[in-house]
Amino acid sequence: MMPEQRQEIIRLLEKGEELSPEWARILFPPEKREYELVYHGKEREEDILADTLAVPLQPVRTFGSNGEWSNMLIFGDNLQVMKSLLEMKKAGKLCNADGTPGVRLIYIDPPFATKQEFRGTEDQKAYQDKIAGSEFIEFLRRRMILIRQLLSDDGALFVHLDQKKGHYIKVLLDEIFGEGNFRNEIIVRRIQKNYIEREYIASLNLATDSIYVYSTGSQAVFAPVYKKMVIEETWHSLDAPNWSGTRPNLVYPLFGKMPPKNRCWAWVKDRAEAAIKAGDLRPNPKTGKPEYRIPARDKVVCTSLWDDLLAYSFASEYPTEKSESLMLRIIEMGSKPGDIVLDSFAGSGTTLAVAEKLGRRWIGVDCGKLAIYTMQKRLLNIAESKDLENTKKKYDKQCKPFTLYNAGLYDFSKLKELSWDSWRFFALQLFQCRDEPHSVGGIKLDGYLKGASVLVFNHMKEKGVRIDEETIESLHEALGTRIGNRLFIIAPALTFDFQQDYITLGNVRYYALRIPYSIINELHQREFTCLKQPSDEMAVNDTVEAVGFDFIRTPELKFECGVRKGKRESQDTAYIKIKTFKSEAVVREPMRKKENLETLSMVMLDYDFDDNSQVFDLDAVFYADALEKTGWALNFPIDSIGKKIMAVYIDIYGNEARVVIEPEQFGITLANNNKGKR
Repeated sequence: MMPEQRQEIIRLLEKGEELSPEWARILFPPEKREYELVYHGKEREEDILADTLAVPLQPVRTFGSNGEWSNMLIFGDNLQVMKSLLEMKKAGKLCNADGTPGVRLIYIDPPFATKQEFRGTEDQKAYQDKIAGSEFIEFLRRRMILIRQLLSDDGALFVHLDQKKGHYIKVLLDEIFGEGNFRNEIIVRRIQKNYIEREYIASLNLATDSIYVYSTGSQAVFAPVYKKMVIEETWHSLDAPNWSGTRPNLVYPLFGKMPPKNRCWAWVKDRAEAAIKAGDLRPNPKTGKPEYRIPARDKVVCTSLWDDLLAYSFASEYPTEKSESLMLRIIEMGSKPGDIVLDSFAGSGTTLAVAEKLGRRWIGVDCGKLAIYTMQKRLLNIAESKDLENTKKKYDKQCKPFTLYNAGLYDFSKLKELSWDSWRFFALQLFQCRDEPHSVGGIKLDGYLKGASVLVFNHMKEKGVRIDEETIESLHEALGTRIGNRLFIIAPALTFDFQQDYITLGNVRYYALRIPYSIINELHQREFTCLKQPSDEMAVNDTVEAVGFDFIRTPELKFECGVRKGKRESQDTAYIKIKTFKSEAVVREPMRKKENLETLSMVMLDYDFDDNSQVFDLDAVFYADALEKTGWALNFPIDSIGKKIMAVYIDIYGNEARVVIEPEQFGITLANNNKGKR
């Protein structure tokens, strides 16, 4: 860097001005690699780490008694969540049971970008992978960069991919982790059916997936894992090559015989004598030559070919759910009890369930509400699932404590219940501010954002106090030009009495950062986008990156319910008909007004909701696309109805409207109701 360039940077920083993107390559020259994957839209690693927004994790509910560690189930964009977890690691709050900071094992099964169609248990279209090409590659690369930072010094990553994009991702992983940290490519069986023979075929039938294994460094070691295989006892000759007579310590008489010419024994004398005493070395009954015993066994150490198990759980209602036997082997290979296991594409929760059964700490992240509720149910009901060692028995243990978090979509009503210190901390986190209290002109300030001071307004100190233009003028009189050219003020949205995003006085701009309020685009590199929930099964695996944050707004909901008569009483059907469903996101992006029912994503039902536990136990899902064809009516057997029904209506932004429906609303009396008796 030239001296004049250094001086210019110092001048810009002292004035509190932002550095233009042109400075990036001067400050952070690109690393020279022997080779790398080049494609449209590839960002610099430094920019990804710097620009990714770390959104606070808002606890929603903890299941079980919370102790030293509570496992984590997180709803949100995994890129932003992993940036937040990285902040936890830096603060010493993300540690394995042995105190090692970081995650010991990360397994990811990302969307394969194959545009292939999967089919569910009733041959319905379950979903298609949607992301393809360079967009998919960069989507994964951004996450791999955060994953590398999250792993412990002896941590390992297992990436599960198919044949369409695996070779691209292998090159990316070599770039990010270093080719020397590539440990293995594991080949695992994908299918279990036999294909019909044909005279001519377009290509070979797909039978395997690949799992790429990388470590963060040479400290990572893996436990041996085994596959079941019955092998009979065998005896093998002990002699071995002795090239140019370089192994004299292996040449000695054994059972009265010397090794053949240019040969030697495979063991030193002490070992051979010990094996004779143990009965593991003998003279061959016919030739008299020494031979050693390999005992009979029912398992062998695995190689990189895992052809003894299936990658997928074909018995599951989720078409791409990984088998517990696959996850058992991966978790046993790459971690120890008490280690943290992370799955940032957690899906139906197989990784979490197996980690739980193996006594590991776990973190699961997913951007789909359906996935979150599916995993919550699976974990809370884990005692009824199969034991890993003996699948004919139940696991029969309750799940250890875990906490459900929101990341990027927050419940403002719960934020209002926080103490002042907790509110201040959350507010600073939300807008990515440094927590550094300081004073300017006698005014106490709370931190910094992009080099400018931040004031978290204490709205709790005096109830009803407002921030109007006179307040800004008073601040300006006290601060003057000593504050630089910007001051950020964070406060609840209703505290501000002016609508504009900022007020300019002299050369100082006073920004209003409102809560709840979607992140101001001016402060970040990316436009704000929200997580979109699917409205049909085909869209379940669509992946949208969420940048920024938003606040929960309960949708407007009206419905009616009853019973439709069939030809016979046994054919009567219960229904819930949606009359009104309207919602809006707080996103600051161009958006036309949504019509009635247009924002509905899905409706989930718990047919036998328990008032005491207040736990939603997912039983059925109705997508908006299918509901439109039935006149927006959810139809289900009367026999399904238990004590009460909990219906969770979810919009495309992830907002929920929850309703408890009594059996009487269907015309069913509670006294006679035993799963739908009228």
